[in-house]
Amino acid sequence: MNLTYTLNNILFLDIETVPEKENWNLLSKEMQGLFEKKTQYQRKDEFTAEQFYGRAGIWAEFGKIICISVGYFVDVEESKQLRITSFFGDDEHLLLTDFKVVLDKHFSKQANVLCAHNGKEFDFPFIARRMIMHQIELPKKLNLFGKKPWEVPHIDTLELWKFGDYKHYTSLKLLTSILGIPSPKDDIDGSEVADVYYKEKNLQRIVTYCEKDTIAVAQILLRFNNENLIEDKDIVSVD
Repeated sequence: MNLTYTLNNILFLDIETVPEKENWNLLSKEMQGLFEKKTQYQRKDEFTAEQFYGRAGIWAEFGKIICISVGYFVDVEESKQLRITSFFGDDEHLLLTDFKVVLDKHFSKQANVLCAHNGKEFDFPFIARRMIMHQIELPKKLNLFGKKPWEVPHIDTLELWKFGDYKHYTSLKLLTSILGIPSPKDDIDGSEVADVYYKEKNLQRIVTYCEKDTIAVAQILLRFNNENLIEDKDIVSVD
């Protein structure tokens, strides 16, 4: 693709979300009614809003973020290293605040961009909406007000793969498979995250899954640019 971005200026990321309340009965009557209206066009006639509530995590108004994993390249001697770190926990305000610090202090330069798969339709707006709901000032990389399309500091690997075919959708799992990239979906997938969080209470399992997705996005961008994939030995987890 001959992408002109400098790898070291890109922050790769992925988020994991769940319904903000564990089950339907914990919603107020008002929120139940609003959820029913919000989802009426997505639900098939045989599903009630309550039965559909398991999918609430895909809407920022009814879900919450439990993990944001990020990755970035650094030069180490004569090679590149992909460093991975995650912000996670039950306290969404805290993890969003910590993530904001990274954007404001380390990825605030004009040349810096964010990269995710389907990020423009999901990850980036979801993070921004939840920050607003928590009264957290948006970092520059998420505040798109007044920006022209070519000024938006976001890369979306799904959008790149569309090549202008906007009706086309390709999942991260499918894209990694056809490009010869190790699958990040070797344990759980997005539909299982809520159960792992609320029933198993195994947040670390979700963090591992989220980090694999982030690594996969970085690998996809390398393949798009006809560069060698990053080797496992050069992928490092940092606190």
